[in-house]
Amino acid sequence: MTMQSRARAAIGAAALALSLGALAEPVHAQWSQQYEQFYMPAEHNWVFRRNYPGADRLFNAFDYGHAILYEKLYTKPGAPASDLEEREYNFITRRLLVSPPRLPLEEGAIEIAYVKLAPEAKLMFEWAHLLHRQIYDVLGDDRLSQAEKDAEIADLLRYYKSRPDLAFSSVPKNMELMEGQYYSTAFRDGWPKFNGLIWGYHWLQVGLYEPLMLGRTTEERQTGVTATVARFRQMLENAPENMPRLMPMTAAVAPTFAARYPEAAIIFDNLHGMHDVISDILASPEVPREKKREEILRAAERYRDNTSFVMTEAEWREMSQMMGVQNMGGPVTGFLAGFPEPTVARGAVVAHGNMAGMNHGAGTPQPAQAGAQDHAAMGHAQPAPAQAGAQDHVAMGHGQPAPAQAGAQDHAAMGHRNTAGAQGQNAMRGMQHGAAGSPDMALMMEMHERMMADPVIRERVATDPVLQQMMARMHGGQGMQGMDHGSMEGSGAAASDSAQALDFVVRLLSDPEVEARIHSDPRLHQLWSDPAVQRRLTELRRGQPAAPAPEHRH
Repeated sequence: MTMQSRARAAIGAAALALSLGALAEPVHAQWSQQYEQFYMPAEHNWVFRRNYPGADRLFNAFDYGHAILYEKLYTKPGAPASDLEEREYNFITRRLLVSPPRLPLEEGAIEIAYVKLAPEAKLMFEWAHLLHRQIYDVLGDDRLSQAEKDAEIADLLRYYKSRPDLAFSSVPKNMELMEGQYYSTAFRDGWPKFNGLIWGYHWLQVGLYEPLMLGRTTEERQTGVTATVARFRQMLENAPENMPRLMPMTAAVAPTFAARYPEAAIIFDNLHGMHDVISDILASPEVPREKKREEILRAAERYRDNTSFVMTEAEWREMSQMMGVQNMGGPVTGFLAGFPEPTVARGAVVAHGNMAGMNHGAGTPQPAQAGAQDHAAMGHAQPAPAQAGAQDHVAMGHGQPAPAQAGAQDHAAMGHRNTAGAQGQNAMRGMQHGAAGSPDMALMMEMHERMMADPVIRERVATDPVLQQMMARMHGGQGMQGMDHGSMEGSGAAASDSAQALDFVVRLLSDPEVEARIHSDPRLHQLWSDPAVQRRLTELRRGQPAAPAPEHRH
């Protein structure tokens, strides 16, 4: 090669390098130069997964929700809203969240087209989600003192910020960036139910920090996490009515966490804000398809820098309070009612119907008529007076029934509707005189009724031939026929034999999906955890080796 040709080649190479450099400008880049990075090595890694598996697995389901949302919005811009609002929403809430994946998903396998559009944004989200999970690990590690937890979280923040190409700013961003752009609110306006689901995810993701920090013991932290997860599941009922109406802000939903770790709290608010922005960009017809990548990268750059759309930490806290936690899904602690005031001494014995000396109601109960027994148990809500010979079984104080007639039993038990009648009366007697004694049987009966009122458990029964046969025997050969989805309150009362009902419950509890539903319902979880119920279930399983017992998880 001559000197002249070498010079031309060098000039050409330089021109190519310059042109590649021009293509690598942040907003106009056509490929990503970012790379993935994993957990900071630490002994506390994956502690939260071990100690709180039910909550941890939900995050894996959340990953699917975000991924399928972006993929659908990008690949099917003209699809009807029902594609996400009904079909995908029902799959996520009725199946995926009921039995979440055990391990994190590879989102790139779900959002295939979106990842090609904006891999940089995907990596930003994944990097922040790793920070989320590692902070759960630290706060959920009972071996660490508070000082050690503070030091570990400081190290995690330094590790997170070591990737300026991926790290969200720890300076608060104002709402103009999320809600004041020409494409803003397109997603929440067009898909309110799925938007509420995403905000529910964010409520739980930041909210779980509170019970981990406020719990003084392992048991209190377990109870707090379980209750917070149950509250999230309640948001899904009657959607979107109970879902957040404003984006959850960490300083409002998790004030204890935000006060102690403000940088982390701000990062997570910026993370959740950018989730909304990308949803709006993909959903908005005002952003041409060929401009969507450019707008996403512009938003990502703004959420990483410390200069655009910023406000002070004090303004961020004030804004969070002004927005109102009640508009963000509500607080994550303090919503469970306290225990009722007991009316008997510890160690009290009830045998052979000897009820002398027991005050059955809180305060001054309504007088029962001759021969009646008032079972508005444990000092909860007072029922109306029962007539002569009646037994009032409005147990646990879930509402006030109408007076029962003479000789009848009121089975509006445990918050269900009244199902009085001779068949229910005979069944209740059978349940109450079972082998374990009436207190255990009453708990088992309530558990049976609440389980059969759950649509997922009903579907499980409908697809299991053995359970169908057991149900048919319990209901005089009818099985599931003739039972609509809202009339299962009397299913336990219709059982002619308590042993059949108990065997039925034990078989149901051997199913992982049913177990997941048990722990998603606060009252069912409470019943399941009752020592009397656990003792009775253990006895039954010993007699039924063919039915594997599920692991008891809180």
